Amino acid sequence: MGQGGGGGAQGAAGFSGFIPLILMFVIFYFLLIRPQQKKNKEHREMINSLKKGDRIITTGGLYGRITGITDNVLTVEIAEKVRVKINRGNVAALAQAASGSAAPKANNKSKSTKDQN
Repeated sequence: MGQGGGGGAQGAAGFSGFIPLILMFVIFYFLLIRPQQKKNKEHREMINSLKKGDRIITTGGLYGRITGITDNVLTVEIAEKVRVKINRGNVAALAQAASGSAAPKANNKSKSTKDQN
């Protein structure tokens, strides 16, 4: 009969043992899981917004320009008259959008380094 009251105290102590585990899970969620989900969402949006003329970087490290698009396959020109077909999922990053103005900035940078030499 006297042991029934002590069981309630042990239950509360047992629950307090789970608090550090719960806190660790919350920390992992906000530091690891959620940022990775956000990054994956941005990558999916980038892949869905690809269009003809975009310059891309593949997961294998190839740079190229998109010349054709179907549902899951992109035709990418990696050199003049050299075209390869890749899966959309193999696009790692967008190097330059079709109407982007990043190329003139890069050219100005290279001209200034030539002038300095």
